[in-house]
Amino acid sequence: MNKKPNPELVDDENPEWTDEMFKQSVRLDGLPASLQAKLRGRPKAIVTKEAVKLRLDADVLAALRASGDGWQTRINDTLRASLHLAGRV
Repeated sequence: MNKKPNPELVDDENPEWTDEMFKQSVRLDGLPASLQAKLRGRPKAIVTKEAVKLRLDADVLAALRASGDGWQTRINDTLRASLHLAGRV
């Protein structure tokens, strides 16, 4: 069965690969290390964060989210400042 692509899903900037394109392709591990690092995505941070589940009051959460992107980072910064004032970090 030969399916035809949905015209609404066809991306002119990213056409379906031809047999010739597959023949010219190179595996990631066949590329120089410097290029491999760029293609693998965001580098691992030296200091990573830990995902937690935190229950907050609805009005507090709404206010934080309303403050825009980065609200989770601001929560972390606020907690760190509070702990610093208390002499715990």
